[in-house]
Amino acid sequence: MKKFVAVAGNIGVGKSTLVKLLCERLGWEPFYEPVAENPYLEDFYQDMKAWAFHSQVFFLTHRLRAQLELLDFPGSVIQDRTVYEDAEIFAHNLYRQGQIAERDYAAYRDLYELLTEMLDPPDLVVYLRATVPTLQQRIAQRGRDYERSIAPEYLAQLNELYEAWIEGFSFCPVLTVPADSMDYVASKGHLDLIVRKVEEKLSGKEEVVFDPEEVANSR
Repeated sequence: MKKFVAVAGNIGVGKSTLVKLLCERLGWEPFYEPVAENPYLEDFYQDMKAWAFHSQVFFLTHRLRAQLELLDFPGSVIQDRTVYEDAEIFAHNLYRQGQIAERDYAAYRDLYELLTEMLDPPDLVVYLRATVPTLQQRIAQRGRDYERSIAPEYLAQLNELYEAWIEGFSFCPVLTVPADSMDYVASKGHLDLIVRKVEEKLSGKEEVVFDPEEVANSR
């Protein structure tokens, strides 16, 4: 039976890497974050308040289109970042910063909620939870120039929104991975543990957690 798993988490936490490793292990198809040339980006960076709404609508539309393609795929898939994060984390943060007006944000939320109610949700969201120091370390390790200027305060704001979102998320089950203490790139044992927990959660097991002792013994 086809399965649809999505991997969620803050910038630099290791979503794409985990998607790749899980797909290699399970023989599933990866769907990475869609790359798009947003025609509003240049205007957005020059005047965020004027163009934030337009930019976020473009990103939402692009990601929804990508999700429709994913849902049409005949085999099991793992998605790098969910459509929910665009609205619940990034657009919400712009609104909270005053970059999107109340009226525009209300219209954006109406559109987002209508469209996501029409889409089939994932069978499971794997949420990679990490503290800001871990995120900063991993961002530095991957060495992307455009990410070097990301302030720790911004990562902390996003973490706050991620925690609030995941706490209230009800579209499908969630498996929370303690990414601070797990290195699934260097440790085959940690990857094996995540794979086992994903399979347990997909099988319908209600209570699936990562015990700290279990994590330590899996290195």
